[in-house]
Amino acid sequence: MARLISGLTAERVRANVEEVRERIAIAAGLAGRDPAEVELLAAVKYVPLESIGLLAEAGLTLLGENRAQDLEAKAAAWGGADGPFTWDFIGQLQSRKVRQIVPHVRLIHSLASDSALQQLARHAPEGRDDLAGLVEVNVAGEASKEGIAPGELGAFIERCPIPVRGLMTMPPFAERPEQSRRHFAALRELAERHRLQTLSMGTTQDFEIAVEEGATIVRLGSVLYR
Repeated sequence: MARLISGLTAERVRANVEEVRERIAIAAGLAGRDPAEVELLAAVKYVPLESIGLLAEAGLTLLGENRAQDLEAKAAAWGGADGPFTWDFIGQLQSRKVRQIVPHVRLIHSLASDSALQQLARHAPEGRDDLAGLVEVNVAGEASKEGIAPGELGAFIERCPIPVRGLMTMPPFAERPEQSRRHFAALRELAERHRLQTLSMGTTQDFEIAVEEGATIVRLGSVLYR
């Protein structure tokens, strides 16, 4: 099990963020895209609560948490909707955790089960027009991965009780980033077919390829904290 990150400084994270933004800009340029179309989400699963404030000092504003209880604690500690951060949920969505998650987030990146949709119908706060979801799609058809099969996407979107803004995927493990390209391209094509705008794809090992293939959110962890 990975340990919490220690020894972070705002200066170190800021330098890493600047480097990452430059890499995003280069990748976007190769695809003829505006780098401003790509949101940088900092994954904070292994960032301790006491270090979250450093991320604001480093210029990060969009954070993603994998665990419901940590999301609650971190969002509450940093002012919730009035704080310096926008929060997304990026972990596997367990239906019994939906109630904890929805008050704190802008986007849920991992809609993938009817049980979660049922809980969203029960617990999504009224008047929260800003709450939306991304459907997790298993574009590679991996038996070990969560996600909706591409052929089932349309019906799943119709059943979703909150707006579906786009799609998310986690490609199979690859030795080289280029090997993920076809999976990112498949997700982009699927989004275009369903007229969806947001694509959450690309992590530390392959985010440049994801940007070239249309990512609008990249979920980055270790590259920001090294």
